Amino acid sequence: QVQLVESGGGLVQAGGSMRLSCAASGRTDNNYVMGWFRQAPGKEREFVAAVSRTGGMDDYADSVKDRFTISRGNAKNTIYLEMNSLKPEDTATYYCAATRTSYYSGTYVNQGSYDYWGQGTQVTVSS
Repeated sequence: QVQLVESGGGLVQAGGSMRLSCAASGRTDNNYVMGWFRQAPGKEREFVAAVSRTGGMDDYADSVKDRFTISRGNAKNTIYLEMNSLKPEDTATYYCAATRTSYYSGTYVNQGSYDYWGQGTQVTVSS
């Protein structure tokens, strides 16, 4: 129904910046809350950020607050994650995800709330 493809990952030095993209295809009717999650080896997948259907509201994990910015593209079928002041602990596979759950429910912080997931893109931050 909906396919998500992340891109933009790679190797970056600590303190640097990187922009991730997530392109949606298929039945993209703009009725999805979009989120970013990440998972490091040996650790559980964790919430990073989410943006509402209109792009008017967003939320972030405390660990990335004031450093990362999530946004929706003009076509509304692409989301971005701007990452600044990167730290080695940001190293992980980053996934985008989509859910029809209301943004106001607050359940976007839970990975179980998402219906669709991308394949992930690797981000490595060197010290």
